Amino acid sequence: MAGRLEGKVAVITGGVSGMGLASLEMFVGEGATVVVADVREDKGRALEQRFAGAVRFSRCDIRNEQDIEAAVALAVSSFGELDIMYHNAGAAGAKESLETMTVAGWDDTQALLSRSTALCIKHAVPSMKRRGQGSIILTSSVGATNLRPGTPAYSVAKGSVILLGRLGALEFAADRIRVNVIVPGGFATPIYGDLVGASREVADIMPDYLDEMMAQWQPLPRPGKPIDIAYAATYLASDESAFVTGVALPVDGGLTLNRPTNAADFLFGHLNAAKEKAEAELARRSGD
Repeated sequence: MAGRLEGKVAVITGGVSGMGLASLEMFVGEGATVVVADVREDKGRALEQRFAGAVRFSRCDIRNEQDIEAAVALAVSSFGELDIMYHNAGAAGAKESLETMTVAGWDDTQALLSRSTALCIKHAVPSMKRRGQGSIILTSSVGATNLRPGTPAYSVAKGSVILLGRLGALEFAADRIRVNVIVPGGFATPIYGDLVGASREVADIMPDYLDEMMAQWQPLPRPGKPIDIAYAATYLASDESAFVTGVALPVDGGLTLNRPTNAADFLFGHLNAAKEKAEAELARRSGD
C-alpha cells in the first residue's frame, strides 16, 4: 500500500532533532524523499546514512539566503521538483525586553525567525510552480499570541509567520500551492535550553526532564511530543489537506485556552531545574 506522501519531495529545515526529526521520520515512512537542512552537520550526515537513498543533508543557516536556495536546489537535483517545504528551524532569539533590546539582537531574531520564513517561501515556489502544486508548512508559536514580557522580538517574529502564511496562501492559491502554519504549544524540545543559557549538549538532554512541567502547562494533562507535530505536518503535506490553505493550526493541548497563573515563574522554575539535571547527566556520561 502506497504511503500518504509516496513520490513526494520535501525540504525540512531544522530536521535533525525534536519536531523536525519526528516529521522527517514520518515523511520518509510515508514514502517521501527529503532534504534535511540544518546547521548540525554531524547529525545531518548521520541521517543520510540512516535513510540511505531517501535523505540528503544540506548545511543550512536559515539566516543565509544562499543556504536556503542551495537546500531547494539539492532536493530538485537529487529527487525532482519540490512538493513540500516544511520550515521548522528556529531558536528562542534575543532574550531582551523592549526597554533593554539591542538593534543587533532584534535584527538577528527577525532574520532567524521571520525573514527566513519569507525566504523559504520565495525559494520553494518556483519549483512548486513547475510541479503544478505544492504544500508550504511554516512554524509559528503560541508565543505569538500568549504574550509575556521579556521576549518581544520572538513574539513579533512568530506573529509575522502567521501573517506570511496567510499572505502566501492568497498569493499562490491560483498555482495550487497551499501555505499553512503549525502553531505549537509547550513541547519538550531543545529550544527551551536557549531560554536558560544551556549549552547545545545540555539543551539536547533537557527534554528528558520537562515532561512533568509540560503535563501541567496546558489543559490536556500530558506533555506535547514531537510526534504530535509530525502528525500535523504530515497531514498538511499530504493530499488529505488539498483543500486547506491559509490556516494557523494550533497543536498545543489547549494552551491558548488557558495558561498557568504566574506563567513566567512556573516556566523558568522548571527550566532551571531541568537544566541542572541535564548538566548532571552530561557530566555523568562524560565520566563513563
